[in-house]
Amino acid sequence: MRAIGYYAPQAITAETSLVDLDLPMPTAQGRDLLVEVKAVSVNPVDTKVRKGQQPEAGQPRILGYDAAGIVKAVGEGVSLFKPGDEVYYAGAINRSGTNAEFHLVDERIVGRKPASLGFAQAAALPLTTITAFEALFHRLNITAPVAGALPAVLITGGAGGVGSIAIQLVKQLTDLTVIATASRPETADWAHALGADHVIDHSKPLAGEYAALGIAAPAFIFSVTHSVQHRLDLAEIIAPQGRLAIIDDFADDFSIMAFKRKAVSIHWEMMFARPMFETVDMIEQHALLNQVADLIDAGLIRTTLDTVLGPINAETLKKAHALVESGRMRGKVVLEGFTG
Repeated sequence: MRAIGYYAPQAITAETSLVDLDLPMPTAQGRDLLVEVKAVSVNPVDTKVRKGQQPEAGQPRILGYDAAGIVKAVGEGVSLFKPGDEVYYAGAINRSGTNAEFHLVDERIVGRKPASLGFAQAAALPLTTITAFEALFHRLNITAPVAGALPAVLITGGAGGVGSIAIQLVKQLTDLTVIATASRPETADWAHALGADHVIDHSKPLAGEYAALGIAAPAFIFSVTHSVQHRLDLAEIIAPQGRLAIIDDFADDFSIMAFKRKAVSIHWEMMFARPMFETVDMIEQHALLNQVADLIDAGLIRTTLDTVLGPINAETLKKAHALVESGRMRGKVVLEGFTG
């Protein structure tokens, strides 16, 4: 089968940073599905792994943490899907990735593909949807009020992949006010179109931008990106006893001392934690993906797809990685179909 991977961490500009491969067809066992991959999207985690993780000696590392496709075969323990089902999912970081014609994935982290979406539109959603849903509802518990705080959530990076779906989830599943951040007119317009009640400029000090809105301190903050840069502003903005969720990685330490005086609780979101450790509740990802599929098919949430770059091959994947690394993404970038 065709696949794309790498043998050594390199800059995306290197000729062999990603290469086309021919690999054996995998076999579904246990609770695994064998999925024929129709479309994939590229996330920041793809670029971080490619730049920083050395594969096993002589073995390629296959990236890819989003996919939409068709179930071709199932393991003997599968009960949720059957061959022919259309699915979407984000996979597991400790297994071979979705940049391959056929991919093995545990059924408990797979959802039914929204019937109203094509494969490319669906592939844009899983990783960011799981991240946003878990952060908002499983970590921050945004349906539980914070006494005295404005029932609102501040979402940084509102036009990115995670921010784009987070805004929609909050607006469709709660009555909270959404304040998103963006830095360009086109990304601010994107966040507003997705449902953000207010958009502030994260290229300026956030505390001043938030204060200019003239509204009370929010109960919740979902810090999607540049958390170190915004740390002191976030500590000033958030309500006493508020709740803060973080997902980004830090080159420098993220000191939480600024949040102590307000008794703010800090929550990490890592959507790969459930599948990586096979937690007893990993089927929650199956459930939430199905819930979001229902919202999409009801016309309440839209795909966050912005760009389909082309087919799934090394050349196009390099372009996608470079685009993600630029830090100027709006929504998601997707590749669809295999060449040759």
